[in-house]
Amino acid sequence: MAQALTPFRYESQAQRHCPGDAVVWLDFGRERYYTKGQKRYTAGFTGSFVCRNEARNNGYRRSPLGLR
Repeated sequence: MAQALTPFRYESQAQRHCPGDAVVWLDFGRERYYTKGQKRYTAGFTGSFVCRNEARNNGYRRSPLGLR
């Protein structure tokens, strides 16, 4: 069973929700998430901050674009 996805407007809110996990930017339109340091992190109007494990468990995948 997939863990419920909890989107947040602010990064700090997501970090408090999942202190042991990384916070990512989930773009609902592209169905991809971006990690801090990627070009599209915090870009776009169709995204929110979420916990990485919640995003993975709900079928979203990391974008390979802009990795450093």
